[in-house]
Amino acid sequence: MSANGFTSRIRRIINTDERLRMNHPSPFEQLTHQMDDVLGDGGILKEVVQPGEGPPVPQNASVLMHYSGFLEYSDQPFETNTNLKHPRMMKLGRDVTLAGLELGLLTMQKGEFCRFLFQPQYAYGDMGCPPFIPANAVVLYEVHIIDFLDSGQVDDFIALSPVGRLQVEQNTVPLSTLLEVVNTLRSFGNRCFNQSRYDNAKDRYKQAMMLLRNRESQSDAGKERIKTALLPLYLNLSLTELRLDSPHKALKYGNNALEIDSANTKALFRCGQAYLELHEYESAQSCLITAQAKKPFDTDINSLLRKVAICYKNSLDKQKDMYSKMFRDWHGSVKM
Repeated sequence: MSANGFTSRIRRIINTDERLRMNHPSPFEQLTHQMDDVLGDGGILKEVVQPGEGPPVPQNASVLMHYSGFLEYSDQPFETNTNLKHPRMMKLGRDVTLAGLELGLLTMQKGEFCRFLFQPQYAYGDMGCPPFIPANAVVLYEVHIIDFLDSGQVDDFIALSPVGRLQVEQNTVPLSTLLEVVNTLRSFGNRCFNQSRYDNAKDRYKQAMMLLRNRESQSDAGKERIKTALLPLYLNLSLTELRLDSPHKALKYGNNALEIDSANTKALFRCGQAYLELHEYESAQSCLITAQAKKPFDTDINSLLRKVAICYKNSLDKQKDMYSKMFRDWHGSVKM
């Protein structure tokens, strides 16, 4: 075959491939027909697979989500966190750095699952991210919003009081705003606690606690609202310190809770747990018996009370054996 004949054959193959591509759109091209243009410039396209509910994700929020990023013609994601049972909270503008993804998240609701197609200017640009993302790549992201917290409000509130300003600016903010911030911090703590990130949970609870303690309120009603908000924080801190094997601190927070509500069975139970860890069985029994009187059929209280009784008996038996041995040794030495 002549060189010209070979060249003609190559050209026919190329032309055939081009016709095939025109007749058979690529996977991403097919997706575009069922997606909505988020910004109106074609840079971010979105398909809702499963709708969510409630308000959309706010600016500067912290988002709990599962996500996966794909290149075209690739079955395996170039990044994903779907293998994590408990993904970490991601702060918009800090942890979420992909422009398109951050803008896309602002259109989503809690529980929503969707797909995004990002053009290069909203993804990794003309440089890409070697060796995984080529230059000028269009990327697909699948995102499921598990939950989000309006941490932007917390950031704004904390920024009101730089170190050394004695919380003057914070005290000018309505108490209702402070309580919203505290509730958000507590929700953060609860999320961390449920993921067994106890040190992080403790930090969030303590931050909320200090905001409440630093609040100057002149009215009795305001003071009561602060106490009411402090109670669950003390209980959460007590349980967290137990998880961190710090029974002395757990007992301190349990007693703080009892100062607000002396009949609180959760606080009595936490103190009972702490006393048990400290081997102070009489004190543990006292707390748990008081709690049992208020909730006689509570399984947790009754189970812990039985455990304390067994440990107390074993402790007394050991003491009895020790004293008996000491007496025998002493009696034997006297005879000699």
